[in-house]
Amino acid sequence: MSGEFEHRNLGMLLLQARESVMGLFRPVLKQFSLTEQQWRIIRELNESEQGEMEIGQIARECCILSPSLSGMLERMEQGGLIQRHRDALDQRKVRVSLTPASRQLVKQISPLVDARYREIEARIGKQALAQVYEMLDGITASLPRPEPEAPAPRGRAARSGRSAGETAQPKSSD
Repeated sequence: MSGEFEHRNLGMLLLQARESVMGLFRPVLKQFSLTEQQWRIIRELNESEQGEMEIGQIARECCILSPSLSGMLERMEQGGLIQRHRDALDQRKVRVSLTPASRQLVKQISPLVDARYREIEARIGKQALAQVYEMLDGITASLPRPEPEAPAPRGRAARSGRSAGETAQPKSSD
């Protein structure tokens, strides 16, 4: 059926555009054995004014769920890409920064990434790319960004509509 909606599916179009764009960058990331999520983290940390970020801030900016981010940061730390340390003023907070090795990686990868952006400019035009940036900035500024949701429960609890730790309660007779 068509014609039931007044607007095109913006979310789907944005996802399709993302896939088209990332298709240009994935070979570069693969060359350096980086996942898309690792690259988002590295790029955010590299562009951070303080040179470091709190874990929650990384999760929000990179759109990565906290449970996934924890394991990812652990692997990145073991791989020498990031370092974690407690905040000097608030020991409950953990701050993450790039290592010298990952800063060197950024220097190696950035010319290849910039070449991909030049390819995008050549295909759609420099002005069109600037308009895309402006429109996306407007969307993100105008619409609230929800906190990433935890994945839906799996298994029997999901089918019953209860969370994994929840049990069926008898109905009250009031």
